[in-house]
Amino acid sequence: MIWDVEEFVRAAGVTVGRLADHVDGSQRGLGAVVGRRGPGELAERLDLARWIREGGMTPEAYAEFLAVYLDEGTRFHHPGHLGHQIAAPDFPAALADFVHGAANNPMAAYEMGAAAATVEFEVVRWMLDKVGYGQAGGGVLTHGGSLANLTALLAARAAAVPDAWEEGVPGDLALLAPESAHYSLTRAAAILGLGEQAVVRLDADPLGRIDVARLPEALDRVRRAGRRPMALVAAACATGTGLYDDLRGIGEFCAANGLWFHVDGAHGASALLAEGHRHLLDGVELADSLTWDAHKMLRTSSLAAAVLTRHGGALDAAFRQRASYLFYGDQGFDSIGRTVECSKAELGLKIFLNLAWRGERGLGEYVARQYATAHRLWELARERPGFALPYEPESNIVCFRYGGGDQAVIRESLTADGAFHLTSAEIGGVRHLRAGVMAPATDDKTLHALLDRITGLGE
Repeated sequence: MIWDVEEFVRAAGVTVGRLADHVDGSQRGLGAVVGRRGPGELAERLDLARWIREGGMTPEAYAEFLAVYLDEGTRFHHPGHLGHQIAAPDFPAALADFVHGAANNPMAAYEMGAAAATVEFEVVRWMLDKVGYGQAGGGVLTHGGSLANLTALLAARAAAVPDAWEEGVPGDLALLAPESAHYSLTRAAAILGLGEQAVVRLDADPLGRIDVARLPEALDRVRRAGRRPMALVAAACATGTGLYDDLRGIGEFCAANGLWFHVDGAHGASALLAEGHRHLLDGVELADSLTWDAHKMLRTSSLAAAVLTRHGGALDAAFRQRASYLFYGDQGFDSIGRTVECSKAELGLKIFLNLAWRGERGLGEYVARQYATAHRLWELARERPGFALPYEPESNIVCFRYGGGDQAVIRESLTADGAFHLTSAEIGGVRHLRAGVMAPATDDKTLHALLDRITGLGE
């Protein structure tokens, strides 16, 4: 069926209008932050079965559907959204999604999207420069940080065991990481054939940060157990607490001991753009690989993440492909040999358009503002009786407890009435409420209202 251009224009106009109203209302705090209906009830309200079975949607019917769809979703632009580490996307990134949805240039093979591929090359080059890798480094964008971490560890595996791709993974490899590491790293170890038991937990302080002074002891334990360390993973910043590991200390230890040093900077690497927070990533240039999610603190829509390596050839060694229908002739501009994905979306366009509109200074100001708002929440909470805060925040993530009751119950009550959305995390085996300040609309008024609401729930 050939595109009906006139109908597309009408439906696109409906989309733009509904989305504009949705984001505007969300930023002003209208509507519930999180939809709470179960899937059965929601499917009925959206009339999904009929539309799937019969089709026939028109721009007018689509307008009604989209209104309900948006109303039942999660409002990431809402000032009360203090939950998961997902961006309140800026509008240039949304334009990129619109362009990709229509043009559909999956660009891992250059000939399938030359403009999209070139944009990605330049975005990756910009990121390499920000990290300090420069021209010697390499990188590729992936659909999310989990794939980026997996790709980085594939590069580490290739460096440790070059024959693993063809001959399989030997049983003596180990991955060194703290307990606070993102779950995707343990998952990657299993996918790579190491198995979860190959993940050796590093000694950490009470807040989950790697204890650099005890790294020699940990390495000695690994080697005495007959294992070869494939990589050591540090956080910038930790998903649960938002705290940064000592990257310089860890990086110098890894360099001295011949260890592949991987930094999971999915959330916190964007602090490189904020002058007052760059120091948190001191030493990141020592890492052999780094992940950096744009769909967190660079305000792009999901998903867009980068895996970057200090040496460009490291990613080329991670994969070994044979497919006569893809790999032939001059492939000097193809990124398909560096990534799990073959049909890869135009991810670079989302990051580029945000940069093109806001500039790296504008994105850095956003990072600094969110970090400052989180610090303000910490300041306000510690002035109130009943609140316990185990650390001063380094990023836009704050963990705290109120009273001695079940914090999960408090979180559920906050979410149920729709005004706020928080998550939770365990620190030292104790569950805390966890606020991630992601929405630009979150301000002092929001923070006071949140603390008032929590206090009211505890009475």
